Amino acid sequence: MATTNIAGYQFAALSELRPLRERLTAFCREGQLKGTILLSHEGVNLFVAGPCTAVDGLIAILRSIPGLEQFEVKVSESDDQPFTRMLVKIKKEIIAFGVSGIDPVGKPAPKLGARELKQWLDEKRPITLLDTRNDFEVALGTFENAQAIGIAHFRDFPEAVRKLPESMKKQPIVMFCTGGIRCEKAGPFMLKEGFEQIFQLDGGILKYFEECGGEHYKGDCFVFDKRVALDAQLDESGKAQCFVCQSPLNEAEQADVRFAEGVSCPYCFQSSEEQDAQTLAQHQVAIQRATSPLPGSVPYENLRPLKIPGVFAHRTMHEFLNTVLSHVSDGEWLSACQQGLLLDSQMRPVAAEHLLRDGELYFHKQPMASEPDVNADIQILHEDEAIIAINKPAPLPIHPSGRFNKNTLVSILRTVYAPQKPRPAHRLDANTSGVVVFTRTAHFAKQLQPQFERGEIEKAYLARIQGHPPDDVFTCNAAIDDHAGDVGSRGIDLERGLPARTDFRVLRRYADGTALLEVRPRTGRTNQIRVHLWHLGWPICGDSLYLPGQQLGGTQTHQPDDAPLCLHAQRITFTHPLSQDRMTLEAPARPWADVL
Repeated sequence: MATTNIAGYQFAALSELRPLRERLTAFCREGQLKGTILLSHEGVNLFVAGPCTAVDGLIAILRSIPGLEQFEVKVSESDDQPFTRMLVKIKKEIIAFGVSGIDPVGKPAPKLGARELKQWLDEKRPITLLDTRNDFEVALGTFENAQAIGIAHFRDFPEAVRKLPESMKKQPIVMFCTGGIRCEKAGPFMLKEGFEQIFQLDGGILKYFEECGGEHYKGDCFVFDKRVALDAQLDESGKAQCFVCQSPLNEAEQADVRFAEGVSCPYCFQSSEEQDAQTLAQHQVAIQRATSPLPGSVPYENLRPLKIPGVFAHRTMHEFLNTVLSHVSDGEWLSACQQGLLLDSQMRPVAAEHLLRDGELYFHKQPMASEPDVNADIQILHEDEAIIAINKPAPLPIHPSGRFNKNTLVSILRTVYAPQKPRPAHRLDANTSGVVVFTRTAHFAKQLQPQFERGEIEKAYLARIQGHPPDDVFTCNAAIDDHAGDVGSRGIDLERGLPARTDFRVLRRYADGTALLEVRPRTGRTNQIRVHLWHLGWPICGDSLYLPGQQLGGTQTHQPDDAPLCLHAQRITFTHPLSQDRMTLEAPARPWADVL
């Protein structure tokens, strides 16, 4: 049995919309009608399909409402139901326009009947045909020699009209749309804007098809339902629509390998590379949003986790704090314990004499405070389903530690990539810039992390140092202390230190007494490059801790406006945990490395 389709609208002053909505909803549900009815204080607009008797009943109800006695509809038939559900909505406008003061009832534009327009076109009268529809509708078909307004949505119509040539204001203009409703608002608006001879095609393209056929019209007419488009006989044209980009599609475009219903079409299809680039760009924007302002700039109460290593089992909290966190004075830790700022896993205060157990978790409750500023110029170098590579700025800590929690690379990336929790595969000091690799899941971390332990990762740094080494190529094998000293510093301990090796190559010697080196660490000790160069007598420019003359500074902390630490992780090569291919990632050199 054929399905009856109706489309119609009428501007009228309506009231008591909620009871009307309930009445129409119940009737449509009982009559198995589907489609959309928009109700507003300015009138009604509908697209409905279903059994003929139910459609007639719906029209009768609408014509019984004061103001809608002359409600007219366009009728067509289809083999199938073109709509999937029935919606009756109350809206501010029955056609979204967004301009106040437009009165289609009291101040309408003159209407031109379909047959009269055909006569004008037959007589070749000097008129401008203005298509008020969206660009994708125009692409499917329009009147011969018609001028498209050039919009993606009808809300853009007012701005597009204001860009029309001033000379058009004196010309006779016949505007048209699918069924006429858009012109009901477009016409009065253009009159208000000073266009003197405006006519609107009464009933739109569909009424023209009904009364005049397809003369002077090329193509089909787009409709907003499953039929997609109707030909001049008001039959389905066989066109389809991409529901992603809204483009109408002919048979050849539907046969294209890039067309997948509900997924893509030849106009919006993206290759996997394009999709990856788009996702990366979206994440880059998300980073900018997550760091503007810096997340730690607003004061908050922080719980800093403290996990107890086995060596402190059966020892006191006081001993643990003074040994592991010795950069804070003994008096400060005693005061923190007395104030109840050291908490166990149940958030209960613990005393300084509290005995610890291996693996226990405690928290240092830090009162309301903001974090120091960091450099948030975080750039994504590469991302895929396994890894994320970042060009880390400086200063920016990777891990939460000390005064830094939210203003860290880990915290920022976990905000951007949630619910994933990216894990850093290696470390860079807060003041060191350059490439750092994160894995997106624990599964990929287990595949990448052992490569560091087995020495299969190749890393290359750039460093600008104070002094000119006598040799262009040299190596340092000095063992590095395993324990942190003042301000977290490390030293050389040739007898008990951890084995360490760093290879150096001079790239350039400068007249100011500095030199640029390529640095390849063969082991991964804390501060290894900085400690080895300091030990050799050529500390890195900008280092606030490892100073010339084997002196130690009082702090490792840099501020964003400080002179940079001239150490940059330029390149890293590893086996990709998913493809198992060797992969090299590189971060652009910093301005101080001008040789590159």
